[in-house]
Amino acid sequence: MKKFLTMLFVCTVSVRLLAMDRFAALSQVESGDNDRAIGRAGEISRYQIRRDLWIGGNPRDAHMALVNAQSIMAVRVAGFAQRTHRAPTDLEFYVLWNAPAQINRPHAVVAARAQRFANLCEK
Repeated sequence: MKKFLTMLFVCTVSVRLLAMDRFAALSQVESGDNDRAIGRAGEISRYQIRRDLWIGGNPRDAHMALVNAQSIMAVRVAGFAQRTHRAPTDLEFYVLWNAPAQINRPHAVVAARAQRFANLCEK
């Protein structure tokens, strides 16, 4: 348990400090940086977060949206790192965000969006 918590902490720090460009790209792909965006399935914020995953705060507040997105991804990245013993690539990061169950074999639509996301991360 202690090893997992240490890995979770390291991944959380990595997500928050090293991947800020990933969150900017994620916001671009998901909503075009629209803080008022509401998805077809009711997703909220610039990151298009499902309401059942929303931790709290105003989804129209860019900072609160970022905090929520970082919290979600800290857990997903930690789980990925525990399974693979490495950090996710930009492509994998997006799949973890959009369709974590498809991490080993993303659907063509998810794969295309992941490539667009990765291209934005490179800029």
